[in-house]
Amino acid sequence: MNLTPDHLFRALADPTRLRSLVLLQREDELCVCELMHALDMIQPKISRHLAILREAGMVTDRRAGQWVYYRLNPDLPDWAQTVIAATTAGVRDVAPYTDDHAVLAGMPNRPGASCCA
Repeated sequence: MNLTPDHLFRALADPTRLRSLVLLQREDELCVCELMHALDMIQPKISRHLAILREAGMVTDRRAGQWVYYRLNPDLPDWAQTVIAATTAGVRDVAPYTDDHAVLAGMPNRPGASCCA
């Protein structure tokens, strides 16, 4: 992996990407539809930001039928994992991160065997 501090902090500087990474850190893995619901954004916008994170090597995806699930890349360098974990801990009680988590927790029909009908 060739993630540099410049790439990491450039990705974290965008509010949508930062909010997505915080949710992924807290939840381990999320479907695009869960991120759409939690962040109240349309699919193309979420997907565009996730593509940037994926291209930077910060997240990985897996497909299950027509659904795409994202998680933090387990091969991130330790220093990058530490930055993301510390950021998540630091914003745990700060809006909009608390709001995002609460909205996600209240999402009806969250993915299980199937996603977002």
